[in-house]
Amino acid sequence: MISHLGSIFATLMFVWAVFQQYFPYQFRGYIAKYSQRLLSFVYPYIQITFNEFTGERLMRSEAYSAIESYLSSTSSSQAKRLKADIVKNNRSLVLSMDDHEEVADEFQGVKLWWASGKHVGKTQSFAFYPVTDEKRFYKLTFHKKHRELIIGPYLKHVLKEGKAIKVRNRQRKLYTNNGPNWSHVVFEHPATFQTLAMEQDKKEEIMEDLVTFSQAEEFYSRIGRAWKRGYLLYGPPGTGKSTMIAAMANLLGYDIYDLELTAVKDNTELRKLLIETSSKSIIVIEDIDCSLDLTGQRRPKKEKKDEAEEMKQHPMHKASKEEAKSSQVTLSGLLNFIDGLWSACGGERLIVFTTNFVEKLDPALIRKGRMDKHIELSYCGFEAFKVLAKNYQKLDSHKLFGRIQDLLREVRITPADVAEHLMPKTASRDLQTCFESLIQALESAKQAQDSNKEDTALIQGLSEKSVQ
Repeated sequence: MISHLGSIFATLMFVWAVFQQYFPYQFRGYIAKYSQRLLSFVYPYIQITFNEFTGERLMRSEAYSAIESYLSSTSSSQAKRLKADIVKNNRSLVLSMDDHEEVADEFQGVKLWWASGKHVGKTQSFAFYPVTDEKRFYKLTFHKKHRELIIGPYLKHVLKEGKAIKVRNRQRKLYTNNGPNWSHVVFEHPATFQTLAMEQDKKEEIMEDLVTFSQAEEFYSRIGRAWKRGYLLYGPPGTGKSTMIAAMANLLGYDIYDLELTAVKDNTELRKLLIETSSKSIIVIEDIDCSLDLTGQRRPKKEKKDEAEEMKQHPMHKASKEEAKSSQVTLSGLLNFIDGLWSACGGERLIVFTTNFVEKLDPALIRKGRMDKHIELSYCGFEAFKVLAKNYQKLDSHKLFGRIQDLLREVRITPADVAEHLMPKTASRDLQTCFESLIQALESAKQAQDSNKEDTALIQGLSEKSVQ
């Protein structure tokens, strides 16, 4: 029996080899075409193939990437052969099914199957370093009676979930501009809202605002506005403005584009940089009051005339002014960048300005609709101090907390200064020494403030007497 089966297989292989070798290519195509039609009458299943590379430029298909991410959890539990990759700052392991594996999926009670495969192209026989041309694909198989359900809702579900998983697993980046181009490094800042030195109510308000924005795509589309939101962070130096931006990025999983305005040549270059930013990102302009003279064009004519006369008399001043104005970005160009027509190129983006002196900014730049939410980051209060004590010393209470609370009511000190005193300076990490150092600094600052108040009162009294 075995020899009989062997002879049958050998005969079939011989016939197939003769068919492949001597029958014309066009004739073989007709046979394949009509055999597929014949098979479709008795085979009740439909197959959809998603190739890894599509298009004229052979770009990697977004659909293929989304399906790969979507199937990662199913593959790890069903497939016997898996491929592993490390993502997200080299900390997370993502599994996907290997070539020629198949897994099952279910959607609204309908069962279907995903299979992975690859087409291997011909390699050059005489190449020193032969490279195999492999084109991978995913094949979806389902019963034809469920065509509408699978092609419509199911595939939309797969693409949406796959893209969401890909965003969660991606390696986030911190970009900066070098002229008209962006360059990046991996974003690894550990700041979170839990470690941010701020009152808890204020933190929860900001977090709720951010999360609501990230889930409001349909709302922004319905009201006819670009899906973006502006934040103005202002306050004295050392109050945590940059840390706040990092916490926002970590909360939402966004990339950060740190825009240096002085490196941008003109408004056209600014628009080019905006177009090249991705969605799910935060565009940051730090210390915007120092970046450019954005209010110079609104100065009175007399002031401009006086400046022109000064330049004629002092040529060196003219040279320094021209050097400072190497960037031709204007207030009008920046406003268009924030909420003009070009701002609608892409979606789900935050635009964040920081400044130490909010009163120096042009009102048109920070009005509602451009900078939608203004957040003041002020001096350290007792609630912020407790967060810092928890972060640096792992303490919720201490006998010296009462004294520190009384001093913080009277003394203005930044969270950065408080953190420096709480930072352990020795291996023993003496808590008492850290708190006593902070109390001493607060008492010194209080004495300096009291002395300044006395000097101010004395000067005012002398001036009043001189007037009389």
